[in-house]
Amino acid sequence: MLRKNVFKLFTLIACLIAITATGQSRRDKDSGIIPGADRTELYVDYLRGKNIGMVVNQTSVIGKNLIPSVDSLLKSGINIKKIFGPEHGFRGDASNGATVNDSSDPKTGLPVISLYGKHYKPTPADLKGLDLMIFDVQDVGARFYTYISTLHYVMEACAENNIELMILDRPNPNGFCIDGPVLDTAYRSFVGMHPIPIAHGMTIAEYAQMINGEGWLKNHLQCKLKIIKVANYKHSDKYVLPVNPSPNLNTNQSVLLYPSLCLFEGTVLSVGRGTYNPFVQVGHPLLKGKYTYKFTPVSIPGMSEDPPQKSQVCYGIDLKNYNTDALRVTGKLNLTWLIELYKAYPDKSHFFNAYFTKLAGTDKLKKQIEAGESEQQIRDSWEPALSKYKTMRHKYLLYK
Repeated sequence: MLRKNVFKLFTLIACLIAITATGQSRRDKDSGIIPGADRTELYVDYLRGKNIGMVVNQTSVIGKNLIPSVDSLLKSGINIKKIFGPEHGFRGDASNGATVNDSSDPKTGLPVISLYGKHYKPTPADLKGLDLMIFDVQDVGARFYTYISTLHYVMEACAENNIELMILDRPNPNGFCIDGPVLDTAYRSFVGMHPIPIAHGMTIAEYAQMINGEGWLKNHLQCKLKIIKVANYKHSDKYVLPVNPSPNLNTNQSVLLYPSLCLFEGTVLSVGRGTYNPFVQVGHPLLKGKYTYKFTPVSIPGMSEDPPQKSQVCYGIDLKNYNTDALRVTGKLNLTWLIELYKAYPDKSHFFNAYFTKLAGTDKLKKQIEAGESEQQIRDSWEPALSKYKTMRHKYLLYK
């Protein structure tokens, strides 16, 4: 018995060492990457004497201690006048799609203007008195993640009001993936504004350069940009976000699966909203008997107040332990899950909802899945638009 317990103890110690080593390896891998916001020596002096507005949220932090960039810059004597918050709000605690109202930051007393409430675009009154705007928000590299739509409207407002925009660039955790149907502009919306694929493979600053370069702002306006680049970064690098980019992307696994799984938001299936494991599981009550894995969405304040299939036991697939390196190896989205679950769902006429076409950026994908086309047939239809996009993308890359 003693020998057996000693063996268990050594096994436990070995596991702890392995876990520690893995964590250390991950930190070491990330340690050479320096987000633009952390490179204060490149921009703080430039900000002095100017009235500043900042587009920020909970991901807008500086340094290893993750100090909010607003607090850090105020402490450095920078004259910040206004804060602008995207979807999920300045503090990142508003549920998906929830209207966010203007407010005042209790810590600094600064006015907080919502860009996901009455309007998406800063008004001339919002920008009055500002000399420069800063955009410092962490993106995840998917067309339907709305921070890049907010970027478009901020650029447009700055161009119209002759205000320079400084972008504190951050790595794209899905920068290795460039895939999906290129958006048909007939289906333009706030979850897809420009003809890019679902996984665009760019950082925020690179995307801003594309918006300017392709003349996508109203009347082909040009926004004056000042970019603070990420140091020691390549698009292929693994990068674990230090702060959750939004309430329902609360793990590295969910961030990496999001470009593939968000399409399920355009179906009747649940992607785990209303659980503490969103975007790592997919299911529906009508899949009982076809899958054994189950979960039950409930109302979770600050994450999902009224999630799909609330209080219903959902059966489906569990991807918490899925090896996301498979996505990195292929550099492609995973369409298998969408095709498989459509085939398994008994009420196919009600599988998709109207939101699916907006997320896909085309009406073709829904029709292809309903027609039983193979994944390869679907992928073939993305050409030549996808290859043309990749060629265009190269013109705007900062990290080659």
